[in-house]
Amino acid sequence: MKITFKLYATLQDLLPAGAVKNAIEIEVPEEVSLNDLIDRFQVPRELAHLVLVNGIFHCKEDRDKSGMLKNNDVLAIWPPVAGG
Repeated sequence: MKITFKLYATLQDLLPAGAVKNAIEIEVPEEVSLNDLIDRFQVPRELAHLVLVNGIFHCKEDRDKSGMLKNNDVLAIWPPVAGG
């Protein structure tokens, strides 16, 4: 299945070539977990602070569950930010 994978702020440099505006469409197996993709793109797990699927937050405890993504979903990841 295909999803859109987005990385923001300091993580955007981890996207593969061909990414446009912090996003790339990728092919993933249906049973993939969020942490599988975090690891695949070498995002340090401690930097995967805000993990959203279609705008819905997923806590660290849920990120190893398989089947959380569906075709055409958008997975977006932000690192922790300082300031405010």
